[in-house]
Formats: sequence, structure tokens, C-alpha cells
Amino acid sequence: MTADLETRMVAFVEAVTTAMGLSLRVKCTPIEDGTRITLDGDEGELLLRRKGAGLDALQHIVNAVFRREHTKGHIAVDCLDYRKGKDNELRQTALLLAERAKTTGESQEIGPLNPYARRIVHLAVAEDPRVSSESVGDAFLKTVLISANESVRAD
Repeated sequence: MTADLETRMVAFVEAVTTAMGLSLRVKCTPIEDGTRITLDGDEGELLLRRKGAGLDALQHIVNAVFRREHTKGHIAVDCLDYRKGKDNELRQTALLLAERAKTTGESQEIGPLNPYARRIVHLAVAEDPRVSSESVGDAFLKTVLISANESVRAD
């Protein structure tokens, strides 16, 4: 990612949060599979109300604006490490359900999830070749099914 794109992404997020009446520090850092934009400051709590709906909306807007230019993975917008904690929690849940699918032989469901959350689940499940995952549904929010592969036998 170019420094120019990073600068414009930070400026865009600053403009949006300022328009919302929030005074937040915005920082952009590269991560393994994309870019993380972090917001910090006391007023950040306002973005985290209603299960982070404001933060999700901001991330959606940032992705919509910069999707074509940002070709190196995804853009994650986080505030006060809220998303980092939620992402880790979702990853752990996906791994637990994958273990349950292997043990019981029955598919496990998680959701409904937005595209960002589904991606986290799929990446976590993909780490174990004995299980697979698929999104089901035809809306923005879909359910993810986690299943043991045919060759896996319950102990």
C-alpha cells in the first residue's frame, strides 16, 4: 500500500468521525492480510454502542470508498481494540465448533454473520484440513456451516 493511499484513508476516517462530532486519533497500519485502521480516544465508545454497529458501518463505508485502490487484502477498522477482541472471540468459537463437528460428525452452525465475520470463521476453519466451512443463505447476513470432512471419523 502506498503512503499516499494510507494518508488518504486516515484523512477520510478523520473527516467522517469529525462530521459525527467525535474527536478521535486515527492510525493506519499494515497487517498480514490487509490494513488495520485504528481509532483511539474517549469518544470512541459512541462507535461501539449496539454491538459495534457504528464501527461496522464505518468499516463498510471505508471499504466501499477504497476497495478498488486497496488491492492488498482487506481493510479492518477498529476502535479501542473492540474488533480485535471480537475477532479473537469469533475465531475461538469457530475452532470450538470445528472440534465439535469432528467429534459428533454433525455440521455446526454459526451466524448470522456479516461478510467480515464470515471471513474470520472461514480462515479459522481452513487451518484444519479435517473440517470445511460454507456460507449459506442469500442475504447480507449469512450462516456458516462447519462440517467434518468425509475422511474424518468420530473417536
